Amino acid sequence: MTRYPADQLNEWLVTLFEENGAARNVAETTARILVEGDLLGHHTHGVKLANGYLNDLKAGHACGDPQRLVIEQSSPVAALFDGNYLLGPYLVQRALDHCREAAKGYGIGIVSLKRSHHIACLASYLAPLVEENLVPIIMTSDPAVASVAPFGGTERVYTPNPLAIGIPGREQPILIDVSMSTVTNGSVNKARAAGQKLDHPAILTAQGTVSDDPEDFFPGGSILPLGGMEFGHKGFALGLMVEALTSALSGFGRKDVPTGWGASVMVMVIDPARFGGTDAFLDETDHLARRCFNAGQIDPQQPVRLPGQSGLRRRADYLRDGIPLPEDVVADLQKAISDSSLRGSVSLG
Repeated sequence: MTRYPADQLNEWLVTLFEENGAARNVAETTARILVEGDLLGHHTHGVKLANGYLNDLKAGHACGDPQRLVIEQSSPVAALFDGNYLLGPYLVQRALDHCREAAKGYGIGIVSLKRSHHIACLASYLAPLVEENLVPIIMTSDPAVASVAPFGGTERVYTPNPLAIGIPGREQPILIDVSMSTVTNGSVNKARAAGQKLDHPAILTAQGTVSDDPEDFFPGGSILPLGGMEFGHKGFALGLMVEALTSALSGFGRKDVPTGWGASVMVMVIDPARFGGTDAFLDETDHLARRCFNAGQIDPQQPVRLPGQSGLRRRADYLRDGIPLPEDVVADLQKAISDSSLRGSVSLG
């Protein structure tokens, strides 16, 4: 795959978003978060999303005006944001900034965010806060979409409902980004587009049987909860938790029957300095990391790896040598560029 410099990709995306009505700060934040997704290796939730965001800006289903953000309620530690379908990366970053200030003063900050546009890769937001020895937590659902069936059921009710948390460590920070389903919508769509089977039987057909064929998701299948047929009751429970802390907490969700691509989000930041102390926190996380690394290996060629470790290693490589974008991502970016002022001046060959 051809490699592309991260700063060049970022510059192109900023131009594309601005040309389609996004304010400069909204465009810059959105571009940075999308490129960060690819830097961490999450190509389904990186630059590939730009085309969909641009199409929604053109159609009026997404907004690029930061003045549309309304803070409906606010206290020293908690706030409710109505995003009015502003681009999600900008909204989540604003929420994190709000929570950071609250956490610095009171130990914790929390924002409930309703009517956001799609928020991209959750892991993309974590590192800057972790580097400040803060603990960021992000949860999201899309009340306009259903792709996961409840455990024991066959009809789609909710989304994969990912959650992310960043855990500071002197020796090895931990960046967790996991869905409450066996696979994500993006993984199913990617496998289908490539004409490939999934790595595991993660699909529940309309008849209630499991399958590794992404075609069985369309039109009447669903994605299994995390844990699959054997332990999916656990993923189902966690999925309900995310639903409650996103849509229910904000007061806007599936009961309101939204139709646009969007997100309900909960953002929290914790400052360990206001609890047991930053040094004590780091002592414990470093100890835990060392214990994990020294816990023996099932396969000598596969050492224990903490969440986020490979992504951070990949990020350093990609920043140095460029991001290797998959062909479908390059095609989507080329399509967006062909409709912009960048046409003729940018070659992705």
